[in-house]
Amino acid sequence: LSPGAKMGCFTFIKVMMILFNLAIFLGGGALLGVGIWVKVDGESFLNIFGALSSSVLQVVNVAYLLIVIGAILVVIGFLGCYGAQKESKCLLMMFFSVVLIIFIVEVAAAVVALVFTGLAETLLTGLVTPLLKENYGVDPAFTEIWNVTMTEVRCCGLNNYTDFDDSYFYKKYHSYPRQCFGLSPPLAILTHVCLLQGCFPQILEEIRTNAGVAGGVAAGIAALEIAAMAVSMYLYCRLDKK
Repeated sequence: LSPGAKMGCFTFIKVMMILFNLAIFLGGGALLGVGIWVKVDGESFLNIFGALSSSVLQVVNVAYLLIVIGAILVVIGFLGCYGAQKESKCLLMMFFSVVLIIFIVEVAAAVVALVFTGLAETLLTGLVTPLLKENYGVDPAFTEIWNVTMTEVRCCGLNNYTDFDDSYFYKKYHSYPRQCFGLSPPLAILTHVCLLQGCFPQILEEIRTNAGVAGGVAAGIAALEIAAMAVSMYLYCRLDKK
């Protein structure tokens, strides 16, 4: 290619890099705002998006999850957009490094999820079970999220009803949440109805059922990350020749 064509290609890729990362920055800002909203006024969020309560995200604290993801996207978007606009090698390298780290973490998480499901369950249990014991019945938003999840998925706790043993809720009411029973607690006890199984096995089964869709989305995200790293490195290398 002639020098003019190369410069035109560089300019086009630079503009696309700016626009792409501007969209990431704005999207991250939106997620960050929603996360703060959920944290401050979770009940209103549930009233509007209650239909989403059976998703996997309801197993963890949605507010903190959205805040963390939003903050990461804001940082990535800023580094990519501002680095390309200012033609800063330092910012472009930081962008490349951050995306590479995220890509490696995602690959590692996928390997753990696919190969070491038992380990993933153990780690998740170690994180979520203490939250159930401490916050269920105390934090209204957290309690509502779990109530809706257990009702819609027809499950009890993360692993099973024993997740509520020695919890604040059990100590106060001397019973498990009513969602843990196929019937209301008094009738369930009288008819010897067993407590429902945990939410994790059912969510895991749902993930396996939709593994194709999840895999496609993951592959798409991975492709975007690889493309972003390639473009940032192209711009980084081209700056040496300008």
